Amino acid sequence: MNLSIVIPAYNEEKRIKNTLESVIYFLKNSEKINSYEIIIVDDGSNDNTFSSIQKNKYITVLKNSVNKGKGYSIKKGVLRAKCDFILFMDSDLATPMKELDTLYQSILDGYDFVVASRNLKGSNIVVKQSKYRQFAGQFFPFFVNIIVGLKFKDTQCGFKLMKAEPAKKIFSIMTIDRFAFDVEMLYLAKNYGYKVAEVPVTWVDQKGSTVHFLKDSWRMLHDLFKIRVNTILGKYK
Repeated sequence: MNLSIVIPAYNEEKRIKNTLESVIYFLKNSEKINSYEIIIVDDGSNDNTFSSIQKNKYITVLKNSVNKGKGYSIKKGVLRAKCDFILFMDSDLATPMKELDTLYQSILDGYDFVVASRNLKGSNIVVKQSKYRQFAGQFFPFFVNIIVGLKFKDTQCGFKLMKAEPAKKIFSIMTIDRFAFDVEMLYLAKNYGYKVAEVPVTWVDQKGSTVHFLKDSWRMLHDLFKIRVNTILGKYK
């Protein structure tokens, strides 16, 4: 496959270089990758994230003038992507790159969107999150199911592979800029009749998360209701 990788980055100057080295090493040694591009979206960082990335013909760096949110940044990268398949992933490599092969198998099986899951049977959690984040990760899918009717075990794992054509169609009408954008993406994909697979992966918690447990949890719940309101108002047509 030819692959666009979209990586949102906010204050990641300490690890973005190592992340890119690991990603590029994997891509160059993968028998499944014919060609690739990497799109980094610097989400208004106030450190040296932007200047620490060496741009070349494989790496494009986009910059938000101010912090806009993970959803906004990934949307920006997805709509800019040029390849037939798009992977968006977190900059901390919590999901190892080798799991791309697992997700790609589901693409070969006929799925349009494939999401990595930490909560499915068969997932391998090498380093666990804090008790608070584990609780939120187990409980949030309950609200997702009740409010928007999705039955995924884990909508929030930051490692998702998509066919470019349906991905661009979905992202072009998405409205949520922050962490609940994953739910909106999956909700729209299902409503448009695309095939979505959820697969277990290996996952390693990494320090340095920019998620604020209380503030972002309430905002994510608010955005779930926003999805319902958008549907009622016909904003997704």
